[in-house]
Amino acid sequence: MNFLIFQPVEASEDVFWDQFWTDVDLTAQDYFALVPAAEIRAVREESPSNLATICYKAVERLVLNADSGCASERERQTVLSCTRLLTRILPYIFEDPDWRGFFWSTVPKVGKSLEESDDESSRPLAESLLSAISDLLFCPGFTVESPCRNILSDAQSIDSCEFIWEAGVGFAQAPPLNHGHDCVRAELLKLLLTCFSEEMYQTPSEARTPNPWILYFCSRENRSFHQLCFIASLFTLENTDDMFLLRHALPLFTSLLNVVCAYDPIGYGIPYNHLMFSDPRGDLAELALQTLIVSLEQELVDCMTTPPATKTERSSPDHNSNTTSESTRGENLFVSYLSRIHREEDFNFILRGVSRLLNNPLLQTYLPHSCKKIQFHQELLVLFWKLCDLNKPCLSVLTARVGLVHIGVFILLLLSGERNFGVRLNKPYCVRVPMDISVFAGTHADLLIVVR
Repeated sequence: MNFLIFQPVEASEDVFWDQFWTDVDLTAQDYFALVPAAEIRAVREESPSNLATICYKAVERLVLNADSGCASERERQTVLSCTRLLTRILPYIFEDPDWRGFFWSTVPKVGKSLEESDDESSRPLAESLLSAISDLLFCPGFTVESPCRNILSDAQSIDSCEFIWEAGVGFAQAPPLNHGHDCVRAELLKLLLTCFSEEMYQTPSEARTPNPWILYFCSRENRSFHQLCFIASLFTLENTDDMFLLRHALPLFTSLLNVVCAYDPIGYGIPYNHLMFSDPRGDLAELALQTLIVSLEQELVDCMTTPPATKTERSSPDHNSNTTSESTRGENLFVSYLSRIHREEDFNFILRGVSRLLNNPLLQTYLPHSCKKIQFHQELLVLFWKLCDLNKPCLSVLTARVGLVHIGVFILLLLSGERNFGVRLNKPYCVRVPMDISVFAGTHADLLIVVR
């Protein structure tokens, strides 16, 4: 990156740009170490055309390899390198108000041939990136299992409903666990979350407008969702058109939800197994949960989105700085799918999974720290709240099972009226019990907070 600060490089110099992702085997940590923040900012300020070109070229590589299906190991490594590089660079695009509109500028021929129409070949860079990520998340042999039959050469003809990552809601067949696929999925979800993070760099007044990344990704405008597929009886369908669900949208939603709810951090219960073995499925479950709750956060009904403009002087001569302003009318597909879940077995699966994970931090064992403790219980509560808020049948199911909750609330109500109980809660806690809790100095009330 240091060379890019001082020497402008033409976009046509493919040999130069390919060195950033072709035949490069660097981990995400390597990219963070080798591409420091100071150098990215220096390129942004001193040579903006180079920064624009490297982003454009990386997205172009992702699009081309997503279309080809990542048939070779070299293509797969290129995808990982481009993914890690963009994950590193994007935050420094978002932190500068003059650059936030760059990815929404029209870029000619991203992954398209000259013979194709201008409308198809001049898509905003952000749309091309999000569509490529969606395709890559269901790439046979790379992020999902290869089918028994020959892999389809046309990635657009793949029915991703057959490649849902985990059994659960709407999908009964449990695919074999593949840590390699989980690691690649995690890398792509990190990039997706980085794209969604633009609001973190905005002022409160700027953040009032809909996030254009989520707006496009979760709507029917997402072109990677255009091919139709159908999973029977998963949703309460209102009309014939609803029976045909957009490509990748439903499989991705169910994959994220099922991975979270099926995850068991304890596994076979072997003590200290989390210290001896890595757990890619745990990392994927946390990223899937974060992606879910971010996607469910934004309603897209009758939203007008006008992506921020990019200053002309900030753009490369090879890129059109005119941003698109369009009205995206339609529902958030993820919100729609969550609200339509209605089968009792699906609710049982979700509630068992959420309950198991929420109880995980409370597990006590005789061997201290022998069980893995999850760190995403707050995100789980957000997902559970979204489920109760958006899915009315879920509330009915919960109402039929709240006997134990009512008893617990009644006991707390009785205890709260006892003065002696309150006095004793405020007494210092000095007894040591065989519980896996951190050492602290405080009252019995503090103990309740520690083991909550």
